[in-house]
Amino acid sequence: MDVKAIRQQFPILDQEVNGHPLVYLDSSATSQKPIQVIEAVNDYYRQHNSNVHRGVHTLGSRATDLYEGAREKVRRFINASSTQEVIFTRGTTTAINIVASSYARANLKPGDEIVTTQMEHHSNIIPWQQAARATGATLKFIPLQEDGTVTLEDVKNTITPNTKVVAIAHVSNVLGTIHPVKEITKIAHENGAVVVVDGAQGAPHIEVDVQDMDCDFYAFSGHKMCAPTGIGVLYGKRELLENMEPIEFGGEMIDFVNLYDSTWKELPWKFEGGTPIIAGAVGLGAAIDFLSEIGMDNILEHEQKLADYAMERIRTIDGIQVFGPEHRAALVTFNLDDVHPHDVATALDSFGIAVRAGHHCCQPLMKWLNVTATARASFYLYNTEDDVEKLVDGLLKTKEFFGDVF
Repeated sequence: MDVKAIRQQFPILDQEVNGHPLVYLDSSATSQKPIQVIEAVNDYYRQHNSNVHRGVHTLGSRATDLYEGAREKVRRFINASSTQEVIFTRGTTTAINIVASSYARANLKPGDEIVTTQMEHHSNIIPWQQAARATGATLKFIPLQEDGTVTLEDVKNTITPNTKVVAIAHVSNVLGTIHPVKEITKIAHENGAVVVVDGAQGAPHIEVDVQDMDCDFYAFSGHKMCAPTGIGVLYGKRELLENMEPIEFGGEMIDFVNLYDSTWKELPWKFEGGTPIIAGAVGLGAAIDFLSEIGMDNILEHEQKLADYAMERIRTIDGIQVFGPEHRAALVTFNLDDVHPHDVATALDSFGIAVRAGHHCCQPLMKWLNVTATARASFYLYNTEDDVEKLVDGLLKTKEFFGDVF
């Protein structure tokens, strides 16, 4: 993987922030966009802009072909069996909410269980809280090990024949934990439960094969994988989606409308009410082309080497606490003794280094870690060991500054 050549395809990286070359280490929040994606969206608006599925004129046909072509690219990218199983959404949050609102509320009852973990993003906790409240189902949580992993033994002990939904992240956005979702899915299915995977931090970094994983639903966002914001995907097994009701009603998703009742289009369009995010889908298709050309295996290998190197280098700093397991995805979450994470992030920004600070939409996990907030450096295919060195140097300067202050 020629990282230098890859970096040159990201215009935003060629700038200074606060008088320093930008070091972007916040890709878990959102990734940067390559020129191919920017140009694809620009070209759509310049040459093809029209609504889809409605007009028979040339622009309408072009826009529809681009939109549905992007759906086919997604299908191949995650190895879904049909484009009918690929629903475009606004992002991971919307995708999970569709499942929680449409599938869960129709199929759960008092005594049923929803199983998840304490490390989930709020987008994979709150929808299930609401579904449990609406149906009388019970929320259960798989215990976490000290390093922030789950064991299959604990999974087996938590999931019961009463469990109807298992909702779990492919990768933790705080700890970098990579869950054995294929094995968890097998255990869930043996107990008659469906599995919903939050793939927001998985799809951008790890090759996804939903058929091999055998999950029932998989949700992810485009903006974390080099695509525009506002576009995401819900994959669902066809037989489940066909028996689910839409949660948004209006144009695009209808078949026939009477004054007192209506019927819906077939999959996937019955879940895509209103004018869809056409330019976003075009951008997502371009991002998939970009990532696929590089190769997801190559991206994962590069990122894991970078994460290992970052862990090794950051641990040389006295007074730093690193959270999460040894084997992890491409991020390092940490705290510097006696310095608030927001102060760490602000100090690093003064050196042109962008990291995340806060609870990362994981307040239950922060409580489990016994902290109020953490700092997080997250890496992607355009990051280098030199970025890690600048991070370490910035942390040493931050430590020295606050040491002098106090």
